[in-house]
Amino acid sequence: MSESGVLLRRIRVWLAVFIVCLVLSGLTAFPLVTELRWTEDLLKSTAVGDQFPALMEWIGRVREGLDATDEKYPFVLYGTDWLAFAHLVIAIAFYGPFRDPVRNIWVVEFGMIACAGIIPLALICGPIRGIPFWWSVIDMSFGVFGVIPLLMVRRMIKRLEAMTAAAVPPGEPAPAAAV
Repeated sequence: MSESGVLLRRIRVWLAVFIVCLVLSGLTAFPLVTELRWTEDLLKSTAVGDQFPALMEWIGRVREGLDATDEKYPFVLYGTDWLAFAHLVIAIAFYGPFRDPVRNIWVVEFGMIACAGIIPLALICGPIRGIPFWWSVIDMSFGVFGVIPLLMVRRMIKRLEAMTAAAVPPGEPAPAAAV
């Protein structure tokens, strides 16, 4: 396999991992009430709950809030359904760079901007909504850990673009990446 073929494969593997993570993140936002009950039960049944009392207190408070909301105002949870849907839609958008990375590098750059946007959102909205700072740090970590593979993919796409441009005689259009 050519060097550009190997690079294309690496790009696609990283994008596939990123897409799977987005899909899983989205799917887990649908059953939020049930998941939080399971999480609280799991933490109570392990030493984690004893080791991190602030975490247990926070999980309990959030579960109580979600239970009350689900009981009295279930339509409010429709917002988390839209959050889940947004993750799934964004995951679909990454099929573009998976198919043709050079032409669709803008999607990767959009993802990088979105990852960066998580930090001010958490720092501004977290305190407004009464979110503990340590939980906002966890939220911000999604942006930090999300941008790392995207930076690597962008760098690889730029290398692939340079290889493709060097291999095309002047005046001929560059071929699209193989599907």
